[in-house]
Amino acid sequence: QLQLVESGGGLVQPGGSLTLSCAASGFTLDNYAIGWFRQAPGKEREGVSCISSIDGDTHYADSVKGRFTISRDNAKNTVYLQMNSLKPEDTAVYYCAAAATCRVNPHEYDYWGQGTQVTVSS
Repeated sequence: QLQLVESGGGLVQPGGSLTLSCAASGFTLDNYAIGWFRQAPGKEREGVSCISSIDGDTHYADSVKGRFTISRDNAKNTVYLQMNSLKPEDTAVYYCAAAATCRVNPHEYDYWGQGTQVTVSS
């Protein structure tokens, strides 16, 4: 069974940091592009970042550029999202998703994790 599992979310103060993990099972993660998305209640799903399976190319939403870093560890079959300088507006459920290549449309991603909650609050 193909599965993605996010972890690492939690409560953090503004300006703090968290590292999210996306662990793959049932398939080899390095054959896929992995995207991070987030969704707050009442808001549409927002693309955050993506790392390509082919060339390691990375993409970031303007709202997180300079603060978030996506990376992969193929030996651990895991993709990470390092989040620094967190802001209250970063509060959301964060999801990772797999596709053949990085895509603009989240509906074109094939597999999704269950999500992990990130709350940024004093």
